[in-house]
Amino acid sequence: MPGLLSSPVCLTVIWFLSWSLGPSRAQIRTDEVSGVQYGHLGSNVTVACGKSQIRIPVEWRLNQSSVLPWHRVTSEGTIVLLRVDHSAQGSYSCYDNRGLLLHSVRLRLGHPPGLLSVSCQVPNHTHVRCSWVDSVKTLLPAKYNASFRGTGQEWKPCVVDVTRRHCDVDQPAFWQSIHTLRITETNALGSETTSFRIRLHELLKPDPPESLLVKELEGYPKRLVVSWNLPSSWPDYDAFPLMFQIRYRPQGSMYWSEIYSEESPVLILDALAGHLHQVQIRARDEVNSESQWSEWSSLFLVRPWEAIPESPDEPPPFPDDFFPFNTKPETSTAKSHNSVHPEDEGNLGLVILLVLFSVVILTTVLSLIFVVWVRQRRRDHVTKQELTSMVKMKSMPI
Repeated sequence: MPGLLSSPVCLTVIWFLSWSLGPSRAQIRTDEVSGVQYGHLGSNVTVACGKSQIRIPVEWRLNQSSVLPWHRVTSEGTIVLLRVDHSAQGSYSCYDNRGLLLHSVRLRLGHPPGLLSVSCQVPNHTHVRCSWVDSVKTLLPAKYNASFRGTGQEWKPCVVDVTRRHCDVDQPAFWQSIHTLRITETNALGSETTSFRIRLHELLKPDPPESLLVKELEGYPKRLVVSWNLPSSWPDYDAFPLMFQIRYRPQGSMYWSEIYSEESPVLILDALAGHLHQVQIRARDEVNSESQWSEWSSLFLVRPWEAIPESPDEPPPFPDDFFPFNTKPETSTAKSHNSVHPEDEGNLGLVILLVLFSVVILTTVLSLIFVVWVRQRRRDHVTKQELTSMVKMKSMPI
């Protein structure tokens, strides 16, 4: 066996196999992946070919392509990307002159953090929630740290929800007039701290009242009964009473009527009979005049009570012979015979009027005839006297 291994043929085979397997072993030894490198958009970014300086020429590739953004390669094998934009992101790999992978890294580009735009909500006296929006789109993953304190007090943590970008504080010192919220945003390119001053009394804004219910009041076509529940987020009504504002209007009207109340229910006295009404309610802290009104509740639609008209063809609720006693008033038979029906009384009056009218007409006609007759007789008498006078004058001697 030793003679066989020392033969020229075996030595030649062993040399060839060792030469062919050499590059694979070298590639495994020199393959180095460092993970992710971050760069600032718009600036020059330097990517090194591994941790140690390399004096041999290297070849760079982006996402396995030899097409690279605007760049230059130094004598140490480092690539400098000039004024990078989004197209320069990706996986960078450097190879030696034999094509062996020396190093690879994934490049992510973005911006360092900027100041945050912060807003806070105070739904009651025991809880504060503050949320924020980036003024700079960093395009990079970030971490947030938030703290909260009143004037002259120690900082207490504001519990952060990174996904929703808000933080919560329980049991704030509400008697303090001014509070400060401090939020620090950190990413791979830097960090920025934003401070925000808060006046809890002015930001106090309850959630809308819940379970609004408006019902008609039977027998009253202009009244409605309004009831509701306290906001579930309001902790103690006895310690922190609320003022409620109810507004209502007939559907289609532009004008609201309003009622203020400290308790539920409330009676509306001037609803418009027969019309559908819209009703809403909101709340505010009764003691703190600087607090805000809550949002209005959802619209509730209701129509006041309406009497159901009886149908003219509807039979009476009970037949006439249902009751064992007579429900109609009794009248004597003699009186019913002597009584005159309304229709007969009307006809008799008409006859009397016609008779009186005839008498008046007849009297007038007779009076005219008599006057004409008297005047004619007087004329005849005068004519007769004139003829007599003329005869006498003729018979007198001249």
